[in-house]
Amino acid sequence: MNLDRINKLLDKKDYTKIRDIFKEVDEVDIADILDEYDAKTTLLLFRLLPKEKAADVFAYLSVEQKTQISMLVSDSELVAIIDDLFFDDKIDYLEEMPASVVKRILKNASENERRLINQFLNYPENSAGSLMTIEFVDLKKEMMISAAMEKIRRIGLDRETIYTCYIIDSKRRLEGTVSLRELVLAPKDSRVDDIMRQDPIAVHTHDDQEFVADIFKRYDLLAVPVVDQENRLVGIITVDDIIDVIDDENTEDFHKMAALQPTQEEYLELGVISLAKKRIAWLLILMISAAFTGFIIQKYERALESVVALTVFIPMLMSTGGNAGSQASTLIIRGIALGEIEFKNTKAILWKELRVSLIVGVGLAIINFLRIYYLEGYTSNIALTVSLTTLATVVTAKIIGSVLPVLAKLAKVDPAIMAAPLITTIVDTLTLIVYFQLATKIMGI
Repeated sequence: MNLDRINKLLDKKDYTKIRDIFKEVDEVDIADILDEYDAKTTLLLFRLLPKEKAADVFAYLSVEQKTQISMLVSDSELVAIIDDLFFDDKIDYLEEMPASVVKRILKNASENERRLINQFLNYPENSAGSLMTIEFVDLKKEMMISAAMEKIRRIGLDRETIYTCYIIDSKRRLEGTVSLRELVLAPKDSRVDDIMRQDPIAVHTHDDQEFVADIFKRYDLLAVPVVDQENRLVGIITVDDIIDVIDDENTEDFHKMAALQPTQEEYLELGVISLAKKRIAWLLILMISAAFTGFIIQKYERALESVVALTVFIPMLMSTGGNAGSQASTLIIRGIALGEIEFKNTKAILWKELRVSLIVGVGLAIINFLRIYYLEGYTSNIALTVSLTTLATVVTAKIIGSVLPVLAKLAKVDPAIMAAPLITTIVDTLTLIVYFQLATKIMGI
């Protein structure tokens, strides 16, 4: 949608035309448009939305715009907006809003709805219970197919999804699932239990959201039922919510791998002070740990004074070690995230990375020797020292880079922490130790 066109219509106060345009535009695109305006204009445009679209657009708005609209509208308008939201979107909204807005919502909610909202808000953050919705289609296994289809037609519009229906007994215990496709194709005179799938894949209310995401990816699901400790069906999680989880988890891992404190806020919305706070802690830790390299150089100061040429190759060796470690750690961290690598695979990882590092290390060592000795004219001893250090550095870096994330996972620490910055710091220290040890032995200094 063209923003200039909307702006021109706003200048002309042609609100009828804007309403007609909004009827033809997708809810996500309308939300993007509204996010471009100040609170007053956003509210004006929001009130022009067709009633059937307003709640969907509201769900896609940024937290800031939701908050502003919630503050500006009357209690009756706010309740009308919230009532049209799907239950999981309603919970997400309440989790984002200031306490004053939440109080307004709860004050105008029914007793049963207040109980449900409080129950959902009390689930642990990032758990299956905090993600689920209660808007699903439940059936009884004794129902005839025709009766099941009639129930779907009656309640389907108010449900998050109708493509998978859930079979429960009189105590709401989950017994099976059936797809809409199976219901449509089944003979009308058959029963639900004739076509339902027993022992469905389900998650528990306190399962972590990463585990839930793995279940979706492993079994290619569109929705997964959520049960309590007694196997009673309490909600479902749909694929659109889990896509957001996967996106958030990937963002968090990227931040940790770059030695940043994770955040879900957009970069342009973060203030300078906030950004600085999220960066300085890790930089301080890495700076202090990197001081070990200074101690090592100081220890071998006499060797450097004897052969100044050794200093020239320190940056290259440290950079090579850091890059080699980062390559290995990135692959292993990704494998762990996808569930392809576990602690039991440690020996296989070590054996594979050892072979890879020897091939890469020998190749780089030979190239280094030829370059340093023939092209740059240094002595054979210096060329040999640098080349052997290159080989040792690559082997060490790749082994450390591949093993540390696995050990972190075993210790229940996020493997993403064992990424480039930390591994580079460790490898730098070991590289210098190897370099100066080889130099003292080969060159006799």
